[in-house]
Amino acid sequence: MIEARYRFPPELNRLPNRVFGVGALLFSLSVTGLLIDREQFFHAYLVGFIFWIGITLGSLALLMLQHLTGGQWGLVIRRVLEAATRTLPWMLVLFGPLAIRLKHVYPWTNSEAMARSAALLSKSEHYLNPTFFIERAVIYFAIWGLLAYLLNRWSLEQDRTAEPRFTRRMKILSGPGLGLFVLTTTFASIDWVMSLDPEWSSTMFGLLFVASWALSAMAFVIAIMALLASRPPMAEIVRASHFHDLGKLLLALVMLWSYFAFSQFLIIWSGNLPEETTWYLRRLRGGWGWIAIAVMILHFALPFLLLLSRDLKRNARKLAMLAAFLLVMRLVDVFWMIEPEFNRAHFHLSWMDVMAPLGIGGVWLAMFSWQLQRRPLVPLNDPQLESVLDQARRPVEAEAESY
Repeated sequence: MIEARYRFPPELNRLPNRVFGVGALLFSLSVTGLLIDREQFFHAYLVGFIFWIGITLGSLALLMLQHLTGGQWGLVIRRVLEAATRTLPWMLVLFGPLAIRLKHVYPWTNSEAMARSAALLSKSEHYLNPTFFIERAVIYFAIWGLLAYLLNRWSLEQDRTAEPRFTRRMKILSGPGLGLFVLTTTFASIDWVMSLDPEWSSTMFGLLFVASWALSAMAFVIAIMALLASRPPMAEIVRASHFHDLGKLLLALVMLWSYFAFSQFLIIWSGNLPEETTWYLRRLRGGWGWIAIAVMILHFALPFLLLLSRDLKRNARKLAMLAAFLLVMRLVDVFWMIEPEFNRAHFHLSWMDVMAPLGIGGVWLAMFSWQLQRRPLVPLNDPQLESVLDQARRPVEAEAESY
């Protein structure tokens, strides 16, 4: 049976349960931080939430991009992207504690502090207030959930019926869907991260998160694909040329992220307005500057130089190692963007800052793995599948010569 042929590798069937056990243990340990320092727990919790929802939503963006552009690179990773988008209900559950305990995270919940400035008071009355904050979050999750549900449902129907109308539907939805993704991600990043300093604003902030979440998702997908491609059935399908394409897209996203990050810094620094530059000053002093240097070198310069190598991009193991390293740096970058708002005087790292993201991630990875097991690892009736299988039948030497 063709569906059974492309099922999740049997030798990895126990992996989700093990990952869930480790993740649940780490998450439980991090929750004990509530008894020690409640505010520090929610600060670390926010870092973990922003990082992992970035992979979920970045996968949704890449999924829609694949439906719009086509190409073999997108077909071989589609099931991984779809499984990642189906973790969105878990992220909605994780948003609950933040919504309930806004006062431990966001300073604009303090009405007395917001009343000290006419500008801040206006923001709190019209935008930054708990009720409207939660209402907007509900809208974001509803839009993301609807997009993910339709794309996953139609993809499954394509498997069952082989009718081309489902392919057209996914492509038609993905155009406006990407527009909605950019819009909702912009507002979500403003609500969840930028509003940590209600006096500061940046017109580049939303685009920076669009690029960084897509980068996180691509790095994650490459790491997972390298694992799957090392054993049947994906070992018979995924070739070096596919990793080459994924590596080029990873390079493009690294460059896009760095462009937005540098553009924001340049605009604010050249403007030299105290109400804007303070955001960067807090992240360049008291030990935080070393994190900024590490992000510049290890998040951009090093991956950029390494990804220029054709051989590295065609080597699944080396590319996966670089992708995993980029994921670590993505977490460092999220930490650098969030934590200085709570520790402005000096660099501070709590054990909860490590435990909370790992705990959330362990459970997230288990959810992702369970979802990935539920469907064949390739879209069975996609119009491009036959060309992918034809290429997989060609000798590796012939593929290398023709590329």
